[in-house]
Amino acid sequence: MTATHHELAVPADDPVALRQRYARDGVLQVDNVLGPDEIDEIRSAFMHQVQADREALGAIQEVAEGDILARYPRFMQPHRRPDLLVGQIARRLITDPRILEVVTALIGPAYGAQSMFYFKPPTARGQAMHQDNYFLRSHPETCLAAWIAVDRCDAANGGLAVVPGSHTMEVVCPEEADAEESFTRGLVRPPAGMSAVQTDMQPGDVLFFHGSAVHGSLPNTTTDRFRRSLIFHYVPQASTEISKGYMPLIAPDGQEIRIGEAHGGGPCGDGWEGAMH
Repeated sequence: MTATHHELAVPADDPVALRQRYARDGVLQVDNVLGPDEIDEIRSAFMHQVQADREALGAIQEVAEGDILARYPRFMQPHRRPDLLVGQIARRLITDPRILEVVTALIGPAYGAQSMFYFKPPTARGQAMHQDNYFLRSHPETCLAAWIAVDRCDAANGGLAVVPGSHTMEVVCPEEADAEESFTRGLVRPPAGMSAVQTDMQPGDVLFFHGSAVHGSLPNTTTDRFRRSLIFHYVPQASTEISKGYMPLIAPDGQEIRIGEAHGGGPCGDGWEGAMH
């Protein structure tokens, strides 16, 4: 099912509507947050980085060498590399007022916790349905994602699918995902009576969603279209703990902040060790 503009889109300058939609669905879309020139700069910089030196950002080797995603691995925490152009871009945008104003309307004053870049080239597998706060383990509240489309993102090239209303469920221990469809192993099924909605986004649109909201994507079935995205995660400044790999957090003024480290095993029990999402 493809989401209509009416279903997900909310104007950025209407904080009441933003909060109401977020409370109801746990997900909303704000169109045209970033302009074409900014998107071109993001796309060009990250493509240059992955082709010139994909190891510089400590890319996770999570697929076999023959997999297309071995050539285009997801970049984790590029904002921590200010010596690289991609790091400068991520560091600037994670505190960009256009994004932070929406984040603040939804969860109050916030810290940046994570940056990621996904390339998802043609034929690449998707990512099974999951919940972000399984990884971040922000407490007492949850994290919030700001998912920026760098390309046209739709069903054909594996655009994001979300389950409106699923943010009200607890974070659960995933089951095993279908390795033919997903490059990650964990799968969280939508709650009974809820179903996934396929988003349709233009470059520069941003999807904001709750850390408990179930979301994921199917494979890129096209032969010539990437589905690139730049993603940030935020946590309320009132948070008391988070998984240690996400620190230091980034304040709106760019200062680095530390809070308590999350302990215990999370929803998978005491033997579980958190991994970067």
